[in-house]
Amino acid sequence: MNKVLDYSHTKEELSLREKVGQLFMPAAFINDSEEEILQLEKLIREQGVGGLCFFHSRASAATNYEGKKKVIYNENSFETLKSLIKRYQAVAKYPLLIAIDAEWGLAMRIENTPQYPYAITLGAIQNDNDLIFEVGRNIARDCKAAGIHWNLAPVADINNNPNNPVIGYRSFGEDRETVAEKAIAFVKGTQSEGVLTSIKHFPGHGDTATDSHLGLPLIDKSKKELIENELYPFKKLIDEGVDSVMVGHLSVPALANGVKISSSISKDIIKGILRKEMGFEGAIISDALNMHAVSKDYPEKGKLEWLAFDAGNDVLCFAEHTGEGVESILKNASQAQIEESFERVWRLKEKAFKVQSSRLQSSLALNRNLAEESMTLNKGTKEGISEFLSNDFVGIKNSHRIENHFFNKIKEYKKFNNYILEDNSLKSEENILLALFPPQVKPTNNFGFSDVEIAQINALLKTKNVVLHLFGNPYVLNHIDISNAKAVVIAYQNFEVFQEVAAEHFLGNLEAKGKLPVTIQGI
Repeated sequence: MNKVLDYSHTKEELSLREKVGQLFMPAAFINDSEEEILQLEKLIREQGVGGLCFFHSRASAATNYEGKKKVIYNENSFETLKSLIKRYQAVAKYPLLIAIDAEWGLAMRIENTPQYPYAITLGAIQNDNDLIFEVGRNIARDCKAAGIHWNLAPVADINNNPNNPVIGYRSFGEDRETVAEKAIAFVKGTQSEGVLTSIKHFPGHGDTATDSHLGLPLIDKSKKELIENELYPFKKLIDEGVDSVMVGHLSVPALANGVKISSSISKDIIKGILRKEMGFEGAIISDALNMHAVSKDYPEKGKLEWLAFDAGNDVLCFAEHTGEGVESILKNASQAQIEESFERVWRLKEKAFKVQSSRLQSSLALNRNLAEESMTLNKGTKEGISEFLSNDFVGIKNSHRIENHFFNKIKEYKKFNNYILEDNSLKSEENILLALFPPQVKPTNNFGFSDVEIAQINALLKTKNVVLHLFGNPYVLNHIDISNAKAVVIAYQNFEVFQEVAAEHFLGNLEAKGKLPVTIQGI
């Protein structure tokens, strides 16, 4: 049998050193140079790592947050990824467990692959978790098409802080039941295809305004509050049977006997809360160990890897000092401690390697259903929009960069002129159809809107008769005054199909069924 496909190894074959190597999951980058690829091949051969976690490029990974390196896009990333997986598998003594973050599809990391809506969009869907199941299933099929066994998703964090710089749109919302139900549906859809999942970021990264890629967030709540809210989705998911839990880099003193220590290296949180109190018996994976929330405090090579393992992590993700980490664990850990974590990792492999390959899925039909079910009329009425449509109006959008399928679709039925927001010749126009495409999905710097643009938007809303359509993160509405808007419709995504569905709603051809999954000021 071809070595790459030979998954018949038994755990008895491995030496203790090899078992420690199986606990490490260093980063792999799709757009690495040949020299960097050779270095990773050498690491795989010499340290016998158990798996790889793939990222697009070194510039786009967490290490770019301060470096601001230029991200070079590769139209052939998917084929490159498949080729690299085969190449890395070929040099591994034992087959590698391949992981990736694909919360909204492979498109989170890979160009020209199917993309699905962000979790916040799925959070707006009412009473149809079957659609969320289908999202998990389709993404799992795409993972299999690439040779990926483990999707490090979904996010089970409750986003109850509108200024959260790193979770926000990645969460299903601020309600614990919504987050739990939709995360369960996503997990079950993924599991139906045999792909592994990982719920994250335990014990809950939602109520923080600090990005753990850069610093250690502090969540200063009582244990009772945390059990009732942040921990609730994790407990529900654990009870449903999840493959793994990813532990975040968060300081949660109430769960760590009052100590301000990262949860990712806290025995009290991992072994005490997650294992003992919540009864989780599956694999535990650390969040990326290169993240500055923890890495900057442990310059000694191998020290952080040991602390993360000793705290209870079975898989050490994005470990930057694998060789030193292996030595440190061999020096400090008992054989029983190593065997326990190795058993959990090996069980993941045995499960993952039974899965047959697949092909990339078409996302169009499912995304249309998701657009129709999530579309949210948050202010105004259907009748009010119909009245607006019956009069003359002009269209205004804020961006040259996004193709406006929304306006184009409406123009098939009603002609109107449209302009860019910066145009100052609109003093005589009264009725404005305003389409906002936020430049970025994260809240830093007003989601990418300049102060001038915010002022222009607010001036329109104050002085004109405005129907506003938002094709992006709904938290944008915290930065503008919509009190005088005739109607506010949230479409959440700028995909072509979401724009077309928004146009159909504007034209009165379908109902807006969604409900805003987070609280917006003034709504």
